[in-house]
Amino acid sequence: MRNRLAGLITIFLIGNSIAVSAWAADYKVALPGYHYQFPRDHFNHPDYQTEWWYYTGNLRASDGHRFGFELTFFRQSISRDANPSPWHIHDLYLAHLALSDISGHRFYHEERISRAGPGMAGVDENTGVIWNGNWQAQREEDAQQLRGIGQEFDIQLNLKTQKPPVIHGRDGISRKAEGVGHASHYISFTRLLTSGSIELKDDTYKVEGTSWMDHEFFTESLDLTDNGWDWLSLQLDDNTELMLYRLRHKDGTIEPYSSGTYVDAQGKTTFLSLKDFSMTPGGETWKSSQSKGTYPVRWHVSVPSLAIKVDVATPLPNQELTSAIGPSYWEGAIDITGQRAGIPLHGVGYLEMTGYGVAHGASVAP
Repeated sequence: MRNRLAGLITIFLIGNSIAVSAWAADYKVALPGYHYQFPRDHFNHPDYQTEWWYYTGNLRASDGHRFGFELTFFRQSISRDANPSPWHIHDLYLAHLALSDISGHRFYHEERISRAGPGMAGVDENTGVIWNGNWQAQREEDAQQLRGIGQEFDIQLNLKTQKPPVIHGRDGISRKAEGVGHASHYISFTRLLTSGSIELKDDTYKVEGTSWMDHEFFTESLDLTDNGWDWLSLQLDDNTELMLYRLRHKDGTIEPYSSGTYVDAQGKTTFLSLKDFSMTPGGETWKSSQSKGTYPVRWHVSVPSLAIKVDVATPLPNQELTSAIGPSYWEGAIDITGQRAGIPLHGVGYLEMTGYGVAHGASVAP
């Protein structure tokens, strides 16, 4: 449930005097009744303005050293003209790579932006590769491989699918607001067994754990009254998963179309509307010295129909991605403790929060 390119693209549009409404009119919007086709829908959708492929996970080394990671690929369409030059910008490609060294109490992140050019970035359904430079994700049937080479750390991970893809929302769309087009087509792999290696400075760690993958495509999904959102992916130790998000309006109210999805142990999904769950800050906050944002880093989550009550907290408060080209946001590993129908329940996951801080290097809010 993400739209981090908003600040970057707004800057681009203002700089080039392009009207947003006219720009978006050339693209399809997410409409009810969309028929998903796999593996085709795991890849590029150039008829839609914005698209991303998003990986997060919680990993441990054999000595107990704990990590979180994020590897994301964004495509933002800029032009749909027929210019054949490989240097013409049809799409901007943005990527983020982050490592949460939880045991070492450090957070590392990098970003890059590119055009497709002569093989610089893109999506290739034939080879199953999504890439930006030497960062890439490759899909092969029920497995995926991730590679990210940074200045201070590298990740090389193998992900194995444990459940079928989840389609969020209803009737093929994840609705974000009232009105036609305020929605996305939203797919997730909610439990990916993960193994591989992390190189951090002079040390190499063999790691194992679980990952989560999101893929969304849409055109202008959010309403103009939205100011940011809070999003959770929870992987519970009873082999179930929970995705929840709440969109915040500028006046502080919560968007009624905020929603979620519960995935049972067999992979069956249940749609959750805003009235089916509560997701409230738990009082613990962390303030960024860079974006000046104050983020709630503890949350209470309740889903009465599933008898779930859990607390969500992070073991590493500073997991903010500050950006030189777009909005800053908090994205980090979390721990889950609570109960289901009186039985103890634990797990791990990821929390994302946007709209709390000021964009670093830009005057545009998310």
